[in-house]
Amino acid sequence: MKDPISAMQWRYATKQYNADKKVSQADIDTILEATRLAPSSYGLQPYKMIVVTNPEIREKLKEAAYGQPQLTDATTIVVFAVGTVIDEVRVDAYMKQVSDTRGVAIEDLAGFKGMVMGAITPMSMEARSEWAARQAYLGLGVLLETAAMMEIDTTPMEGFAPSKFDEILGLAEKGLKTVVIAAIGYRNEADSYIAMKKVRPSKEEMIIEVK
Repeated sequence: MKDPISAMQWRYATKQYNADKKVSQADIDTILEATRLAPSSYGLQPYKMIVVTNPEIREKLKEAAYGQPQLTDATTIVVFAVGTVIDEVRVDAYMKQVSDTRGVAIEDLAGFKGMVMGAITPMSMEARSEWAARQAYLGLGVLLETAAMMEIDTTPMEGFAPSKFDEILGLAEKGLKTVVIAAIGYRNEADSYIAMKKVRPSKEEMIIEVK
């Protein structure tokens, strides 16, 4: 298991995967569980992770991702999809979950619910969708770092046709739409990007301290 800094130095957006080397189900489960525990605004987590391993479906997704080989060569693909409707019904379901998990009476959560609804209600549906997408990206970040610490390769991807992904995966009828995807697998050592030095702003350029 790598420490956070060496993990971030080691990882890169893998372009070529070793299709013959598979990530174990146990390791996939660990990555998904860590992502499930990712932070989100109010803890609402208004997104789902669609885990795609079916080869035929992945071939279709590859076409909808402009032929990028990661879609078929990686061990699995995780599609982050946000809810198309984020309303009081969704918030009430979350409040019940909080009540059941923490043993708190629903009535005692009225203030918390009011705060959540007070933030969501003024938003347009488009704004709610954008807010939900930001929460999904928090989950994506946890997925990437967890995998890197386990020395498992990933590729965050936005280069695809979301509407086609939604159609292929039947997401509309589930009240979901695709935001971002991640491939998980092991790098092909022939991938030319492995040897490239990581390019990032320096600490002095990136970090602004306010004292």
